[in-house]
Amino acid sequence: MKTIFEAKATNTGGRAGHVQSEDGILDFDISMPNSKGKSDPKSTNPEELFAAAYSTCFAGALEVVAKEHGVDDLGDFNVTATIAFNKEEEGFFLEATLDTYLPTVDKKMGEKIINAAHEICPYSKATRDNITVHLNLLMDE
Repeated sequence: MKTIFEAKATNTGGRAGHVQSEDGILDFDISMPNSKGKSDPKSTNPEELFAAAYSTCFAGALEVVAKEHGVDDLGDFNVTATIAFNKEEEGFFLEATLDTYLPTVDKKMGEKIINAAHEICPYSKATRDNITVHLNLLMDE
């Protein structure tokens, strides 16, 4: 295995704290949202950061897989990740939904690309058999 790069961030204070990346680009207060939203609108939370990271990583995997399937242009595609923070009797758990819009391909090819991307995406690999991940292909009407 060859490490391509590493990223580092540090949290102080937990869910009512602060997180900062080593290079200072990420520099956020952390707060736990409630049913009415965030108490501090300029703060973030681990699930929001995870959603940003997962959607970006999955989008990169889509680009790789599309080329492997002969699709050179995905157009103005996007991936929206929704990360749910859930509670059950045994404790807390996460659930992810990836809504993917691929405007340049038909439904059959879109599903192939999404499923293949889910196989190679590092975040999908990390979550496999750990959390439920829903894959949705969004199509134009």
